[in-house]
Amino acid sequence: MNDKKIRKLVISALMAALVCVATMVIRIPTPTNGYVNLGDCFVLLSGWLLGPWWGGAAAGIGSMLTDLFAGYTSYAPGTFLIKGLDALVASLIFRAMGRTSAAAVVSGVVGELIMVGGYFVYEALPLQYGIGAAVGIPSNLVQALVGLVIGFVLLKVFQKARIAEKI
Repeated sequence: MNDKKIRKLVISALMAALVCVATMVIRIPTPTNGYVNLGDCFVLLSGWLLGPWWGGAAAGIGSMLTDLFAGYTSYAPGTFLIKGLDALVASLIFRAMGRTSAAAVVSGVVGELIMVGGYFVYEALPLQYGIGAAVGIPSNLVQALVGLVIGFVLLKVFQKARIAEKI
């Protein structure tokens, strides 16, 4: 493994840990036995900074670990796929649009819509909540908005400090 791959691996592991910790530290319970958290800002940041594959892996693994640690094991497989896809798609759009502020906003919105829709489908079908899964949509939208705003601010800080260029 060359130095660049090792750096990417280490930073991906760090981002997975940040996703996990940010998701677990501040948890506001919701009516669906879930919770609103700050993990999504690091899910998006993982995709924006690390690229689609490393960022998607960091987002999916970190989020899945939270479900496993917090006792939401039935959500772990869905969370891995949903959050990984959230970061992957956000990264692809961000790169395709030229890594601008507008690209971050557009890609973040699309990524977070994947999260909201992904959890609705996962709760409705595999978890068999049916249409009752719709009750989680408002809290997931709040989480998406908070994640997008904080993630965008962190991205700007990383870009200003030229940290993003070194990853």
